[in-house]
Amino acid sequence: MIKVGIVGGTGYTGVELLRILAVHPEATVSCITSRSEAGMPVADMYPNLRGHYDLAFSEPDLDTLAACDLVFFATPHGVAMRMMPELMAAGARVVDLSADFRLRDLDVWANWYGMAHESPEWAAKAVYGLPEVVREEVRDAQLVANPGCYPTAVQLGFLPLLENNLVDPSRLIADAKSGASGAGRQGKIGMLHGEVGESFKAYGASGHRHLPEIRQGLSNAAGRDVGITFVPHLVPMVRGIEATLYAELTNPEDFNQLQSLYENRFRDEPFVDVMPFGSHPETRSVRGANHCRIALHRQENSNVVIVSSVIDNLVKGAAGQAVQNMNIMFGLKETLGLEAPAMLP
Repeated sequence: MIKVGIVGGTGYTGVELLRILAVHPEATVSCITSRSEAGMPVADMYPNLRGHYDLAFSEPDLDTLAACDLVFFATPHGVAMRMMPELMAAGARVVDLSADFRLRDLDVWANWYGMAHESPEWAAKAVYGLPEVVREEVRDAQLVANPGCYPTAVQLGFLPLLENNLVDPSRLIADAKSGASGAGRQGKIGMLHGEVGESFKAYGASGHRHLPEIRQGLSNAAGRDVGITFVPHLVPMVRGIEATLYAELTNPEDFNQLQSLYENRFRDEPFVDVMPFGSHPETRSVRGANHCRIALHRQENSNVVIVSSVIDNLVKGAAGQAVQNMNIMFGLKETLGLEAPAMLP
């Protein structure tokens, strides 16, 4: 049984980790930390977990965390990097759900996150944990940087095109929409139901902190720098991301092979579903599930490939993918604890 610790368990990704791990047959949560809620029983904050956990939130303690087989960090950006050197020195293995270790260029990281990186040694060693790309590296990693939600949906949608050099990598567009839970569990006026309901807006159009992460992953897939325009939007729902992606084929005749190319690329991926050509994946079809559903489109007399990619931002975009990485790291069946289908309605 894998002994798990969770640092920062009071946010949406923290409770999603608890929900998934509550039924994981090979993992047990031994500690969950929160400085602000230390002493409060987990089930008092999250009544959906009554009967599943007798744990209470506690102050972070290095010795307690180091005694775990794996520690998940579900903390605000900037927290994990400060704790990582001591925790790594103690031999812990970590999956970090924050952005602290996702970017290789720490000057870029500092620019987007507004602080100097305090653990450059581990930033260089961390494995960026998109399993569909780096499964073998994840298996042996001590520190896995769990991808962001938008970057997961966008990268999975573009991968086959870039890996096979089929599109112009300088003219990629990602038009992405997310539910309000993507902003985290915090008391912001802009996230109140009265502000979000019956409204729809773009944000971060002049630049979003997920942009360098997306660019880094797509450049790795293409083997060269890419140019991408990424615009996120807030829609009045709780969960889900839909990313509509656009790329221009360098040879229009290649379009005829794209459906089979996508199907073959993801044939052995348990959490990527390539739907029939012309389908329109719905966010509700992945709600609560660790799946990405993808469909291809082409408009008449156009050289542009349109890819629709949907995920649950809290599952495949965060906690579910983190557990998927944990399963890989410990040699377990990759789908363990993640087999449940999406919730409908």
